[in-house]
Formats: sequence, structure tokens, C-alpha cells
Amino acid sequence: MFFKRHKKKTIVFFILLIAYYFSLPKELFKNPTSTVVTSSNNELLGATIASDGQWRFPELDSVPTKFKHCIIQFEDAHFYKHFGFNPVSIVKALGQNLKAKRVVRGGSTLTQQVIRLSRKNQQRSYIEKLKELILATRLEFRYSKERILELYASHAPFGGNVVGLEMAAWRYYRLQPHQLSWAESATLAVLPNAPSLIYPGKNQIRLKNKRNRLLKKLYTSKVIDSLTYSLAIEEELPQRPHQLPNIAPHFVQEIKKEHNGQRLQSSIDINLQQQVNNLAKLHYEQMKQNEVYNLAVLVLDVTTRKVKAYVGNAPTDKKHQKDVNNVVSPRSTGSTLKPFLYAHMLQSGDLLPSQLVKDIPTEISGYTPKNFDLSFDGAVPADKALTRSLNIPAVRMLQEYGLEKFRDHLKEYDITHINKSADYYGLSLILGGAEASLWDLCKVFAGYAGAVNHFEELKHNYYSNEFLNPSYQSNTDVDFGNIIKNQNVIDAGSAYITLETLTNVNRPLSDQAWKYYDSSQKIAWKTGTSFGNKDAWAIGTTSKYVVGVWVGNSDGEGRPDLTGVGSAAPLMFSVFDVLPKATWFLEPFEDLEEVQICKQSGCIALPICPSVKKRVSKNGVRGTSCVYHREVLLDRSESFRVNSDCESINNMITKSWFVLPPLMGYYYKQKNPEYRKLPDIKVGCSTIEKNTIDFVYPTTIQSKMSLTKDSNGVVNPVLIKLTHSNPEAKVYWYLDDVFIKVTEDYHELPIKPSKGKHTITVIDNAGNQVKRFIEIY
Repeated sequence: MFFKRHKKKTIVFFILLIAYYFSLPKELFKNPTSTVVTSSNNELLGATIASDGQWRFPELDSVPTKFKHCIIQFEDAHFYKHFGFNPVSIVKALGQNLKAKRVVRGGSTLTQQVIRLSRKNQQRSYIEKLKELILATRLEFRYSKERILELYASHAPFGGNVVGLEMAAWRYYRLQPHQLSWAESATLAVLPNAPSLIYPGKNQIRLKNKRNRLLKKLYTSKVIDSLTYSLAIEEELPQRPHQLPNIAPHFVQEIKKEHNGQRLQSSIDINLQQQVNNLAKLHYEQMKQNEVYNLAVLVLDVTTRKVKAYVGNAPTDKKHQKDVNNVVSPRSTGSTLKPFLYAHMLQSGDLLPSQLVKDIPTEISGYTPKNFDLSFDGAVPADKALTRSLNIPAVRMLQEYGLEKFRDHLKEYDITHINKSADYYGLSLILGGAEASLWDLCKVFAGYAGAVNHFEELKHNYYSNEFLNPSYQSNTDVDFGNIIKNQNVIDAGSAYITLETLTNVNRPLSDQAWKYYDSSQKIAWKTGTSFGNKDAWAIGTTSKYVVGVWVGNSDGEGRPDLTGVGSAAPLMFSVFDVLPKATWFLEPFEDLEEVQICKQSGCIALPICPSVKKRVSKNGVRGTSCVYHREVLLDRSESFRVNSDCESINNMITKSWFVLPPLMGYYYKQKNPEYRKLPDIKVGCSTIEKNTIDFVYPTTIQSKMSLTKDSNGVVNPVLIKLTHSNPEAKVYWYLDDVFIKVTEDYHELPIKPSKGKHTITVIDNAGNQVKRFIEIY
């Protein structure tokens, strides 16, 4: 046999064959590429430059027909006939080069040029030409002709730091490759042969002649007709390079973190993105008058949980941190967590939607929350406390519900930056003591909207992963998890009541009359303002979209008048105005229970309460019964309270009366003039009432306080105040068991105790006694 007779030749042959097989690297091009992000309809949103300083897009998956014809006619007319090299061209090139004693013709095929591009920085020589020829034939074995064309179009130089057809099309024409005309395609086809011709203002005649010769060749080869040729040669050359689209710069930078050097088709709606950009720019021009230079806007689709618009910052400058992405930066939450506490208290049955909650001076372990307007309501319905964003009721509700328990719920929402223990945050958690990003807060609002939507869609079931991270990729679906019978975070009924409540938040002055316009839509929304006016939030949702806005300074500088309702809400509503209108949520009747609710207290109604039917969360039926209504005995004129000691039973009338504890009642009457105190006790009736006296200041049993001085150095007294349910009562005041004074009508007493600990005692003429312990320092 031949192999036995020629063992050495056979071995050499196989060695050469193996060497030939492995001569071509598995990965031909290892050049870093740009991160390229497109919109949902595949229009370019923006790109980042490759790590080597080149604008090199990821490889094309197809070459446009026009460019394919142009490059083949210009570089390699026999491309589809040869097997990597063209012997005729090589011989002709060799003859011309020897005759001219220099390289005047290359003779390389497109396949050889792909190899040369992959072997960058190799010295041009005949030895190198031979290597290219061998590798070109190997490349033909590995890839189809179309794939070789794609490699060439993706890696050919087009002048300056522009590499690849796609980048060149954007750079010189602001078009995608498939949108190029014949003249534009021809211009780009001749550039890799002489990329320096493209420099603005130079070589225009040479470049145009070269392009027109190629167009002439296309015409003579019957690739284009005479009309196309005539029109093509009249087209102007590009005069200057164009900037790439930069429609969502912070979004592109965020994508780069996980998809560096890749092409990604996003879920961004480019038309909406441009509209939101314009709105953000207009809002920025207004805000910077107050030296507020930064903002962020995020729009999510509730149904798909996809990002539809993403503005990471205002169009500001480097001095004002223009590169900071405020969509993902953690900021003080302000009041934005209050709806979640409200919802979980509804769900647990610890609260009914309009149940009265205390709004009185409060001090808890040294922590003294204050309302934004520094006033007190005494008692306020929980839903009103939420829509008005009152701080004191929120803190008291959090204390009642359980700080640790609420912190666990926030963990279920997967709010990235709320990652410390409950003790770390304390009760200030509900007022902005924690930080969260706009991304995470919008995600939670979308989860609430989704829970309500899915309840009906899933025939009264839930998804196990409702509070998932939104997706920014166009071609991937989010995974809501398994269908489960019972909620594992928030039920649809509680979520719906919360969202319905949030539609009553007072809108900005420019949008106060929204209910009277047919074109208006219901929006559940919440504002937030952090301590020191550093962060302004507004986040809203319909059944279809969530819009979140943050406004502030990225460096954390606070500004007067920077508030959620005044600074962030107007932009949020402007964005909602350009979104398609959405219908309101379907009420999840099966997840609600109808009960009799006391009209005044908002609690479960007793038989003695004026009541109304309302739907509450399922656990709401176990809620607190009304403790503020009680039956009292009155005389026939209803002017006095009486009992059998002073009135005949036949002359007594039994009536239900709404009565608040003294301190609550003291502040409640200031905001609710219709509140009627209990009638006085008729003279002669022997009754001693309990719990009719309470301090307004100091509010806690033990308090620390200091004495201030006026401008003349005179020590100012501390004003002690109390309230009494009987306006005719006399109150006797004692400081450290030493009698000071008797007060009537208005029970206020200025005192100047010395430094140290003191006891204040008050006793009324009915024998009721209350004490406070103070320490002056």
C-alpha cells in the first residue's frame, strides 16, 4: 500500500494537514467592542466606545444588499467563485509590483482581507501574503461566503477610530446600514481601501471620483439602472462626522455594567423616551432657578414589568454631577414607605381604612416626630393621615404594628439598600431614616398594581414572585413565578384599598380640578420629602403604568421649597399626560368583606354608632370596635348630663355621644369645630369622672428640657399646659409638692424651676390627679 511504502511522507502529510486544520484561531477577532443599546423597535438609543478607544460595534448578523454589491464590485468581483484567493489577481498584482518596484496593487480577495484584519499590526511582506493565502483557504472551509462578508463589514476600518459598517453608517450618515442609499453604500465601500479620504474638508474630490467609478461599475454590471446611477452620482458626500444618538445615556451606561461589549435590544419606547427627555429638560430649566440641578424619571409597564422610559439625570453639567445615575442611586425615602405600612396594617386587621389614629405631641424613647406643618389634628382618619402624609400618625402606627415586622416586609419587597436591621433604623424608618433607589420604589408600586390586576386574571389567585425586578430587555419575558392560592406578601384587597386611598392625595395646584375633566385619569400616587429638603419624590401608578420621579441635587445639598408635591409631582403628572390613558383597577370583591363602619371613628360600628357599610380587607372584620362612642344620660333639654341622684328616670334621655380622650379632643376641636364636648353635669348630680385631665406639654411622663434666655440674658420660663374635659373645672398646680397657683378656663402655667429633677402635680376640684417628672439641664 502507498501509506506503508511512504510512511514518512504520510506522517508529514498528516502533520501538515493537522497544522492546516489548527492554523486558524478558533476566535478570529478578539477586539473589544462597543456596548450598543437599541430601543424596542431596534432604533439606536446610544453606545459606548470600546475599551481600546475604537468605535467598533459588535459583529453584524447580515450585510445589507446594497453594500454587499458595492464591496464585491469594488474589492473582489469573483468573490463567490474563488476558494479564498484569486490566482489571476495575484499574478497581475505581482507583475505590476515588480515592474513598478513597489506595491501598487494588492490582489487580495475579501477573504484574505478578513485574515489581514484579524492579524493586525503584521508587517506587509510576501511571506505574510503567503500566510494570509493559506489562512484564507482555511477560512473558506470554516465559514460560508455570507459569514465572511459579515466579518469583513464588521471589522473593516472606515477612517479615524471608526471600525465596521454599522458604526460608519451612523457616524457619517446617522442611518442604520440597511437604510443607506446606493451612493452612501458606495462611499463606505471604498473607504476601507483608503480610510483617510473621509476626513472633513479634505480629499473630497478624490473620494467622490472613487465613489463614482464604483457606481459606474455597478451600472455597467447592470446592478443598478441608469436612473439610479444618475441620481446616485449627484448625491453629496458627508461633510462632517455626526455624533451617535444619545437618547438614554445613563440607561446605556447601566446596561454596560452587565452587557459590556454586547448589542442589546431594550424595552425602551424611543418615542416615549424622547418625550420624557423633553419634559425632563423643561422641568430642569425651572428647577435650576432654585439651584436644584438633578432629577430622574422611570416609567414601567405594569403588565409586562418592562422599562419604557429611563432618564437617569437632568441635562446638567459636570459641575453638577451630570454623570450620576439617579434612577439607581440610593436616596432618603422620605414618606414614600408610608403606603406600604398602611397596606400591611389593613391586611393584618390592625387597622381599618378610615379608623381614627392619634395625632398628638409624641415622644418615644427620646424620638420626637413632627408633622411637616408642625400642627396636630388630635385624631385623624388613617386614610387621611396617609394622603396628607402626616408623620406623627405614621410613627405611632409603626410602633403599634411592630418595627421588626414591617422591616421584614420591606425585605420581601427586595429593596436593595434597606439592608440593615430594624434597630439600626428605628421608628424613623417610616419618615426617611432609610435609603432606597427610584428603581426599587417603582418596582414595589408595580408589584401592588400587579397584585390587583393578576387577582382577577388568575381567578382569585396570586403569583409567587409579584415583586420581581423589572426587565429592560425587549425579547425576554419576566417570570412571575408559580400560581399560588394565598398571597405571600400583600393581598389584592389591601393593595386595592391602598391604591384607591392614594388617588385622593392632593395634586399640585396646576392639577387640582382633575376630577372634573373627562380626559383625566385616576392615579394612585405618593410624594416624599426627605429631612433638610434634600430629596423630592413622586411615584404614581395606574393599572397600566408606573411613573417615578426624583428631584434634588446629586451631591445631597438641600434647597428651600424642594418638596415632593411642589418639585417632583408636576413632572410625574406631565409624564402621565403623554402616556396612553388606562382604566382603573377592577375591585377585588372576593378579597374584601363588607362590614358596618362607624362614620366618625372608622372602627367596627357598635349598635350605638352612626354607621355606614364599607368594604375592608378580610382580616378587617376582626378590627377594633368603636371606643369613642358611649351612651350618656341627659335631661329632656339635652343641656346637662344627669343621673338618678338628680333627675327622675322619666325625664332622662339616653343618647350616643362621640367622645375623645382629653388630649386628642383638645387638638381635634381646633381642626373640627363641629366636635361637641360632653354636656356639663347638672348641679346636684354626684359623679366623679376619670381620665378627664391630661397634659398638652410636656406630653411624656418623664421629660428633659432646658431653659432658654432672651437677648438680654433673662431666663425664659417653661410654659406647662394641660387640657380638661370640664371647662368649668378648677386645677391646682404644685411644683415639688409646693402649691403654686389655681387656674380656670385656660390651664397654662409658666414656671422657672432650677436645674435638676422636679415633679409637677395637678389636681382638679373633682379629685383627679396627674403628674409629670421633668429634668432641667
